[in-house]
Amino acid sequence: MSKTDFMRLVLSPRLRQLDKYATQAEELQIKALRRLVRLARNTEWGHRHGFANISTYEQFATSGPVNTYEELKGYIDRMRHGESDVLWPGRVRWYAKSSGTTNDKSKFIPVSKQALHDTHYRGGTDAVAWYLRNNPRSNMFAGKALILGGSHQPNYNVAGSLVGDLSAILIENINPLVNLLRVPKKSTALLSDFEEKRDRIAREAMNKDVTNLSGVPSWMMSVINRVLEISGKDTLDQVWPNLEVFFHGGVAFTPYRTQYEHLIPSARMHYMETYNASEGFFALQDDPQDKAMSLMVDYGVFYEFIPMTDFGSPEATAVPLWDVETGKNYAMLISTSSGLWRYQIGDTVRFTSTDPYKIVISGRTKSFINAFGEELIVDNAEQGLLFACEQTGAQVSEYTAAPVYMNAEGQCRHQWLVEFSKQPDDMERFARLLDERLQQLNSDYEAKRFKNITLQRLELIAVPQGTFEAWLKSKGKLGGQHKVPRLSNERTIVEEILAKL
Repeated sequence: MSKTDFMRLVLSPRLRQLDKYATQAEELQIKALRRLVRLARNTEWGHRHGFANISTYEQFATSGPVNTYEELKGYIDRMRHGESDVLWPGRVRWYAKSSGTTNDKSKFIPVSKQALHDTHYRGGTDAVAWYLRNNPRSNMFAGKALILGGSHQPNYNVAGSLVGDLSAILIENINPLVNLLRVPKKSTALLSDFEEKRDRIAREAMNKDVTNLSGVPSWMMSVINRVLEISGKDTLDQVWPNLEVFFHGGVAFTPYRTQYEHLIPSARMHYMETYNASEGFFALQDDPQDKAMSLMVDYGVFYEFIPMTDFGSPEATAVPLWDVETGKNYAMLISTSSGLWRYQIGDTVRFTSTDPYKIVISGRTKSFINAFGEELIVDNAEQGLLFACEQTGAQVSEYTAAPVYMNAEGQCRHQWLVEFSKQPDDMERFARLLDERLQQLNSDYEAKRFKNITLQRLELIAVPQGTFEAWLKSKGKLGGQHKVPRLSNERTIVEEILAKL
């Protein structure tokens, strides 16, 4: 029996549990909520919010407020200093450092031992289980997994407590047997200098039989380019002929797909999207023909959703999973086995199905442009860029956009900084197609663009390759979980990048 066939056998019971998502999602979510509340009832948060008396969702929904990181920051800082039983029972020793804000402030997300196993590692296992089911001819365990990770460092002076990228936390705590199946070696994976790490990863992995990749598309692409540069090969399947799947997440894959398909032309190559973050592992693409992902409803996460039409208003009310509707954009709230309670993760999702519950990530609650009532979200931007690339033969590696506010003549527009890995055949046509597609996708944007009365056509600035990497490096955010903010309602990021050109 091959290693891959053995893993199929090991994972078959879990696949039977995953099949219950189609018929028992609500029951599984209620079970998850009751477990979370039961485990946390003797914490400071549990005492304050009456967890001992909660048995229904309605009671939970009225027990405490919806929270952002700012509301929980004080509790988390006390936990980081070694206090026990604050948001979650016992001491939480690991904190994922996240850059999921646009104001350069880091967030420190608690990662408990329970969350490592009932959320993060379970997500990785389920990704493999679904992939093997969908690909009966797979032989991925015959070779190595190339898994990218970040780095970590001591947390204050608390013994045994560390902060770092979630990926580093996962690598640090992973079962030692898994290290036999992966590259690079642990010491390389946890290096803090991304440029040194990229080179060492490429050299360590180049002569291995790599069959699968896992990581953020932008940083994996950087490593791939270094592998090709060192090896002198033109495509990655010339380096790793048995490569068959890339498990990707962290940023939208749409701007990168064409580049990957160009560098990995093998017909056997597959791509599987994962929705994982510092705060948890939330969804997986279980059907390769469907871009939507199944919401993982039996992890240590309970979900609530605020309709974006109400988001930010005093009347905004969260609804549980069983009350969502397809086609609507929702801000997602999570309660987790790390002590994040009714927490606004900052992402917006749209349900494509409620039987089973399947979602697409539509944007960010804070990553949008709504300077003139246009309500442009990341999902619009990704689809617009994809269309313009398809029509002009272009490939986009990175981008960001922000408004240019009204001048004395009352003119205003959106300004897009785009880094191309392959230039369009006509830059002017690319800009026009992007603008037209955005109007087709977003009626508010279309209304504001009508006859150029409110909003003029977008301005496209093609920046040199390496521009965004240099900006991230200047912020100390090169590698790991860090990514370029896509849309912003103010111009700080755009101005910083333009100043360096």
